[in-house]
Amino acid sequence: MELRSIWQYGSNSPENSNHFATISQWWHNLNGKEILWQQRLMPATAEATNLNWEPQRFDEKFLVVNPTIRGITLYWQKPDSSQERSTTVHKLELDQLHQQLYIFPQSQKEVVIRVELPQVALQTVVMKNPQWQVTPNGDTYLLTLRDDRQKVVVQATFDSTQMSQLKQQLP
Repeated sequence: MELRSIWQYGSNSPENSNHFATISQWWHNLNGKEILWQQRLMPATAEATNLNWEPQRFDEKFLVVNPTIRGITLYWQKPDSSQERSTTVHKLELDQLHQQLYIFPQSQKEVVIRVELPQVALQTVVMKNPQWQVTPNGDTYLLTLRDDRQKVVVQATFDSTQMSQLKQQLP
């Protein structure tokens, strides 16, 4: 799975249609979920991900209803309204790792909209030189990290592809 999918209107990229399908599916799967809708001005030289996305006055949090894409237009409703809202886009960027969709409206090239699923707070555990063990289990591998000083054990299961990628990234 790619972590970032970018679709751009008129692009000749061979991945453009696949990225559009991925983004369409993500948008459709928002139905009935709470989202954070944020809109920012986009300087010509900036990246959307580098803008200030700290909460601002006009940001909205709401349940999205009937999200669909027809052509290059995104449609949705709010639960307390029968009015269908829409925006026609020239570019979409999906960050699957952070569950954020950046929407670049065709009518307002200087604006970017970020739709985000509220984040779950993740806990970071720092271990210095933990004991470790890899246990094969059929076509998966169990990686166990153990820190007796902190009384913490972390276990992660990897398939063979993920294990190969992990081995390649180790020095």
